[in-house]
Amino acid sequence: MKMPAIGLGTFRLQGQTVIDSVLAGLELGYRHIDTAQIYGNETEIGLALRQSGLAREALFVTTKIWTANLAASALLDSLQASRDALGLERLDLTLIHWPSPGDEISVAESMEALALAQQRGLTRMIGVSNFPISHLRQALDVVGAGAIANQQIEIHPFLQNRKVRAFCQQMAIPVTAYMPLAYGKVMQDPVMQALADKHACSPARVALAWLLEQGYTVIPSSTRRENLEANLMAADLHLDDDDRVAIAALDRNERLASPDFAPAWD
Repeated sequence: MKMPAIGLGTFRLQGQTVIDSVLAGLELGYRHIDTAQIYGNETEIGLALRQSGLAREALFVTTKIWTANLAASALLDSLQASRDALGLERLDLTLIHWPSPGDEISVAESMEALALAQQRGLTRMIGVSNFPISHLRQALDVVGAGAIANQQIEIHPFLQNRKVRAFCQQMAIPVTAYMPLAYGKVMQDPVMQALADKHACSPARVALAWLLEQGYTVIPSSTRRENLEANLMAADLHLDDDDRVAIAALDRNERLASPDFAPAWD
């Protein structure tokens, strides 16, 4: 199954909240669910997947390996635990969530272990997340061009991440944009609101349409059914050149996800 262009993010969603969000999303037509070991919700998402009654082959599920599990001695066991928590025989996509803090564990060691997990059938595809260009080069040196099925990075109108995006395009690495709504900031921006008024829709739909038309996957999250439904409609919105120019001008390098262990950004 190809990765659906619009996925359901689950960051910060816990317990019954994430179960309800995933179930609502699946009922509305989402088939791509994104989680991570550090989110602490894999078990609940697995429960929602089973409760949905959908066939496994209809679903695309991504998880991400946390930094504590990047050593070769830990990565496979942690992925097996994620698989079991989700109730899946195999993940569709597994990403290295962040480069090892301070490069304590080499990219080579983690990518070799992840490639082994793929060979053993724990995951169908592999990739990375939050990798600047230097770390992407190291990953490519290990697994080769074409083996990295996805790079997940923060992209929204206020952080457009152009250098990393350009490198990914050059290397034919598909990109998923996380935090595509900038934690709701797109709804408060006057430019985005003006564009939304122009197209008789929400600023969120404008932001998602802008990313989708560039070929990126998006994984917005919501606990409100009406927002989940509206986000699915973003692919039907067509922007014009004036819209694109206006959004391009909003880039201010406003990074929202930059923990103290983050790599040096491009």
